[in-house]
Amino acid sequence: MGKRGPKPKFNDVACPNTKCSCYGVAGKGNVTSNGTSKIKSGGRVRKFICSACGTIFCSRKNTVFYGLRTNPEKITLALDLSTKGLSVNKIAEVVKVCPVTVRKWTGKAASHCEKVNESTLTGVETEKVEMDELWTFVGKKRCPRKTNMKTKVHGSG
Repeated sequence: MGKRGPKPKFNDVACPNTKCSCYGVAGKGNVTSNGTSKIKSGGRVRKFICSACGTIFCSRKNTVFYGLRTNPEKITLALDLSTKGLSVNKIAEVVKVCPVTVRKWTGKAASHCEKVNESTLTGVETEKVEMDELWTFVGKKRCPRKTNMKTKVHGSG
């Protein structure tokens, strides 16, 4: 049997319900633990409840790991290997999953990154953008035909 008494408050967790008065605000004391769930890899994921609106959610909500039942360390390793330039087949071989799974993880991570960029980079005005890293990548590729790249920069009409 568990401990008796009040459930601990999680001050670093915010309610993900957009209709809640405490949406996105951590530290109000409205989020308490609501047990854990078992995941496929044998680990556990903490569940929470918001006392303001009653929404039940898990610690993976609004992360790239949400909806995935694989150990986050395995997914992180696959994504890290992807940024290092390994092929999908090699990554699948290293992490011992199907290539389709690696594609699913990288696609999910890419769309999550786009959402993060949309929410954090709104209203950012820039006059100049450095393209060194892009040139390093593109400049070293040997293509039989020329490609025309058009770049839209925020703040330049």
